[in-house]
Amino acid sequence: MKIISIILQLLAITGFYLIGEAVQDFFNIPLPGSIIGFLLLFAALMLKIYPLQWIDSGAHFLLAFLSLYFIPATVGVVEYGELFSGKGMLLIPIVIISTFLTMAAAGWVSQYAAKASPERKERS
Repeated sequence: MKIISIILQLLAITGFYLIGEAVQDFFNIPLPGSIIGFLLLFAALMLKIYPLQWIDSGAHFLLAFLSLYFIPATVGVVEYGELFSGKGMLLIPIVIISTFLTMAAAGWVSQYAAKASPERKERS
């Protein structure tokens, strides 16, 4: 029964993606349809139009396999060996610095959100 639930939740997430693609095509918005679908899902969750329980297991299932989604991008980099042969040594520190900056920003935002959450609950 859990597998059917996960499949239905994945279909719901895919539905938001497809709605985002349709909105992007219809209105010719210069934003990817996947981002529009994500924003629609986020708005539906925040406005409590769509309960989180309806996509929770499906989202966790996708997150469990998140690292596999980056394999095609990594393999694609191999096709551009000549780019890395000339400027490869310059790209290594850029990647390291940008990784640390991203980790620091994500940590700062998560700590800020964790501190703000109890304050928000106290005000309610």
